[in-house]
Amino acid sequence: MAGALIAFTAGPYAVAPQTAAVAHADPKPSTKELRSKALKLADQLEQLTEQYNGLKVKLSQSQRAADVATENAERQEKSLEAIRQKVGSLAATSYMQGGSDPTVSFVASQDPQAVLDQAATLHYFAKQDSTQVLGLMRAMQSAQRARKSAEGRAKQVKDLRSQLDSQRKKVTGTYSKVRGTLVDRDPTQLANLPVVGTGKAAQALRLAMGKRGRPYVWGASGPSTFDCSGLTMWAYKQVGINLPHYTGSQWNAGTHVSRGQLQPGDLVFFYSDLHHMGMYVGNGMMLHAPHTGDVVKIASMSGRPFAGGVRVA
Repeated sequence: MAGALIAFTAGPYAVAPQTAAVAHADPKPSTKELRSKALKLADQLEQLTEQYNGLKVKLSQSQRAADVATENAERQEKSLEAIRQKVGSLAATSYMQGGSDPTVSFVASQDPQAVLDQAATLHYFAKQDSTQVLGLMRAMQSAQRARKSAEGRAKQVKDLRSQLDSQRKKVTGTYSKVRGTLVDRDPTQLANLPVVGTGKAAQALRLAMGKRGRPYVWGASGPSTFDCSGLTMWAYKQVGINLPHYTGSQWNAGTHVSRGQLQPGDLVFFYSDLHHMGMYVGNGMMLHAPHTGDVVKIASMSGRPFAGGVRVA
């Protein structure tokens, strides 16, 4: 603004105010800068994912501890209630019998020994139950404290996991946007970006990406050569999912998804007879084994009639 005022007051040949106020847009980041940012985000996402997985394990352990502590407290409470009822019954009997002088009861009784035996028995059980009640109360209090502590730990871990999951989703969204911008500018960059995610679909795609450059061979299913359904079958087999070596059967091996719902690792099919397929990578691109004389590579899905997508995992 100061520059504009100087120019305006400098003389008759000064720049007009309206043209001097035009702002210049910030330069767009270069392809190299975008790729660097994408790689940093992917690395950050991997760290967050591992932290999330660690908290999942801790939460499972805390919840198990809370369940065990709760069961223990419930057992102690049931035992205490049984003793409570027994002591109450003994107390009532003692009170009823204590209404007269024990000596009179002894003399008036037809069976004095029975009175002595009953009195001694009542005294014995009352004494024993009193000791047991105290022990059970202590055990119950200890069990309840353990239960509250375990439940508190479980809640704390659950809250942390929720916060971490929110952060992970935010970074994933940012990564997807940066990757999309980069691939729109230079589609070849997609091959150099990591496949993010811990699900089996992402794992299978990550493994399949390692087979880029391997030759297409009809009927082959790896580990060195592949045809289109052989590549997807091999990749998913490595993560514990068995797919048949036939596009038509793989079409029925999972949940059908639309083109707009595709996620990395989903199977994509082409032509009405489903004679070609690949694995979705992202941004309208797929990994596939094209045909004889070609190699496993990333290619655009455009140019082939899209039949549908299948989510296996």
